[in-house]
Amino acid sequence: MPATRRTFLAGAVTAGAVAAVGVPVGPTVGRAVAGAPAIRKPLPPAWFTDFGTNAEMRWDSVSRHAYRTQQPRLFVRNHTVTPTIDRDTWRLRVFGTGLVEPRAESEALTLSYADLRRLPLTRLTATHECTGNGRSFFATQQGTPAAGTAWTLGAVGAVTWEGVWLRDVLRRVGIAPDAVSIQAAGLDPDYVTGGVSYGAVRRPFPVAKALDDALLAWGMNDEPLLPDHGYPVRLVLPGWVGIASIKWLGSLEVADTELTSPWNTKWYRMTGGAYPADSPPLTVNPVRSAWELPWDASVPAGRRVVLNGRSWSGAAPVTRVDVSADGGTTWRPAEIFRRGLRDAWTQWSHTWERPAKGSHTLLARATDAAGRTQPLVTPYNDNGYFFDAVVRHPVTVT
Repeated sequence: MPATRRTFLAGAVTAGAVAAVGVPVGPTVGRAVAGAPAIRKPLPPAWFTDFGTNAEMRWDSVSRHAYRTQQPRLFVRNHTVTPTIDRDTWRLRVFGTGLVEPRAESEALTLSYADLRRLPLTRLTATHECTGNGRSFFATQQGTPAAGTAWTLGAVGAVTWEGVWLRDVLRRVGIAPDAVSIQAAGLDPDYVTGGVSYGAVRRPFPVAKALDDALLAWGMNDEPLLPDHGYPVRLVLPGWVGIASIKWLGSLEVADTELTSPWNTKWYRMTGGAYPADSPPLTVNPVRSAWELPWDASVPAGRRVVLNGRSWSGAAPVTRVDVSADGGTTWRPAEIFRRGLRDAWTQWSHTWERPAKGSHTLLARATDAAGRTQPLVTPYNDNGYFFDAVVRHPVTVT
């Protein structure tokens, strides 16, 4: 039976009742003020490269002993600023033509934080990554600069999400059998660029993904979400582009038609270069690898040097990593010492026996269980998405 105003979670969900008497529905959201920082948590230079609205994890700050990325060290990708939200007054609004009982936005069902916490708990460890991770290498490695934040490879982390399966929520509210698309919208301030306001950050995704492994998460690594990472509740689409996992989730529109937004028509799809004009929106992340050492690192000559790294994929676990210490002339398998969980990364090491003095280039090339292998070159696109080529990491042996 579909949910009504009184049946969902024993009457915990209401539909439009608050709005009907003129009281705002939803959280208290702090709007940006001139000069206010976009990111709330500390960004020590030893851990981050600070881009203003965004912050990148430094790979040389990562410990080989830590599999998960702790929230204080996780990258931040904001379109505007991190909002201030009161968990007690926060509400998730669910509406649309794809419900068994279709509802206009003004008649949305509303779920509180407490409502969600009454549903069965789930945990999932996955790699979380920005779509533009690696963007700077279009310029520095391939000579084709692309627009956007100049990420190296640190817009990524592996975390354990805690929350509820989205499918459990949708079945409680009553999803129609002909529903095809869901649009998630955030509660951060409207995104304005070039003098144009594009409204709330929002992006649709297929019902099939919602019923598979999508989560509504309120925790990360056994702690409540930090404000910068979506407190009090965010959407998580494991393996998919980071923009799909909407932070500060405010609403879900469930539709029996395909939904669109600027975040899947104007952005986060391939444009420019050799890509056709009708390239589809980006979904599953590619295969990537990173060495856990500084750029232009110095290592001692004539000694045994153990180097560490990680590889990951949005489609399947990484099963093989090949490395080169001579710019790709010769390759050898890396030693995998911690295999990735279903949706998270694989850790590996390479023992470099008595390297000779001089300049060297390290390469790491991963292959996942789906048969995808990192290429040597990534085709150019205007926004620098999905740079998955093997990164040429310079080191100096002294």
